[in-house]
Amino acid sequence: MNLEKLIEMYPRAYHMAERGAWDSIRTHGLMSTTAVLDHLEVEGDDRARFESEHRDQKMDVRAGHPSNIVLRDQKPMPEGRLLQALTDGTTPQQWYELINEKVFFWVEEERLHRLLGARDYRNLEHDVLTLNSAALIPAYAEKIWLCHMNSGNTWPIPHRRGTDVFRRIPDYPVKPSGSPAKAVVELVVDYAVPNIAEYVVEVRRMKGSEVLGVIG
Repeated sequence: MNLEKLIEMYPRAYHMAERGAWDSIRTHGLMSTTAVLDHLEVEGDDRARFESEHRDQKMDVRAGHPSNIVLRDQKPMPEGRLLQALTDGTTPQQWYELINEKVFFWVEEERLHRLLGARDYRNLEHDVLTLNSAALIPAYAEKIWLCHMNSGNTWPIPHRRGTDVFRRIPDYPVKPSGSPAKAVVELVVDYAVPNIAEYVVEVRRMKGSEVLGVIG
């Protein structure tokens, strides 16, 4: 896919974070689970339970410590349903590790609102980042993957998937017009976006689709 076409079609990217996370994100950048564990120097068996296993609830990496970072749950991809979905020999453990080493953005606000309104999240408050794609995408083009599906969800159907659902921008299939053959659902960045604040145009405190306030 052409870089300019990608920006034209998806001028904004969105990330849903824990309530109160914006100050830490602004200071340390937006980190994947793997980057968080590296940052907090978590190793061995302690690391595996965050990075290589199903997180059925959000988890504190350093509970009670000032440096603590909360990792979001991965309720929509339990191991049993991943076994039904994975097609290329990838194991659930490998899939968790693959997902956990990346940072995820929606490229359409409708998808964001769908997640905000999901049963497990609709009564919670979140810090929602809106980013300028024209600044973010060129800066991170070589670290960006595009995905045509919600890669971390297996409900209501465990749609078939393998590692090839993630494509680098030039490799993403397009129509003769240059538009994507399948609409882009996720924009994914390897490891972390350390200078995320440079690309953020707005941070909203939200509960479901209700904007409680603009905090950044």
